Amino acid sequence: MAPQAYVQPIVASTSVFKTDLFNGKVLFCTGGGSGICKGMTEAMMRHGANATIVGRKLDRLQQSAKELSAKTGRECLPAQADVRNPASLKEAVAKTIEKFGRIDFVICGAAGNFLAPISGVSENAFKTVMEIDTIGTYNTIKATIAHVRAAKGAYIHVSATLHYSGTPYQVHVSAAKAGVDALSAVLAVEEGPHGVRSNVIAPGPIAGTEGMDRLSPKTHDERFNSAYPVGRMGDVKDIENATVFLFSDAAAYITGQVLPVDGGTEHLRHQFLPYPQAVLEPEKVKHMIKGKL
Repeated sequence: MAPQAYVQPIVASTSVFKTDLFNGKVLFCTGGGSGICKGMTEAMMRHGANATIVGRKLDRLQQSAKELSAKTGRECLPAQADVRNPASLKEAVAKTIEKFGRIDFVICGAAGNFLAPISGVSENAFKTVMEIDTIGTYNTIKATIAHVRAAKGAYIHVSATLHYSGTPYQVHVSAAKAGVDALSAVLAVEEGPHGVRSNVIAPGPIAGTEGMDRLSPKTHDERFNSAYPVGRMGDVKDIENATVFLFSDAAAYITGQVLPVDGGTEHLRHQFLPYPQAVLEPEKVKHMIKGKL
């Protein structure tokens, strides 16, 4: 029998961290109505925090807030806002302060993405992703910083590993996430003396998320499946555990850092679309793409 690669287990945060770790604390999360950010919010609530989740679709936020409260026994406030609109973010912050009286932690997670080569990304599409990811992060920081300072709290910005080396069909999000990483670094330096920490989580491929479902190839070949040194694709719980750690006092000496949570895939960098065929003949890879081309 051929030797088999070891597969790292998926671990629930409650098996490692105290369940009352964040009692009395409040989380403010943009993009918290779905996907990875919803999982990050659930983890924080599972460990005692109350939360506000922010997004554009109120009906989805309300449903997610009910689910999160039911699962964790904590309070979750749905606040409709567009991170591109500073006034709406300030209103969401005001509602959070009215409801909970404080903001200790902020997750900047609102994002937009699709698949397209540079030649197929319109100027408006590029601008939109930059506005949601980079400017939206800046707007979120501006709207919350006074309260996070008062609480001696922390930020986590959700980035990506796409811009570490050129990723075809991802010019818009690569540029936007590089900007997010830079914002976090400056925030850490400027706000550290005020008691505020700022770090980035850069997820690799995370199974079962809307983004991974839309943006990954329809069929994974063996080359793609073998790209995980830990033996498996990522799980939302992996991001949750990193979130709980970085917001905990155990990470008090960690700020201005980018933490890839990718199972080591960046060290075995594979293009998820065939290269150079994907850039030379984009029409021939359309059948592989779930997202927009």
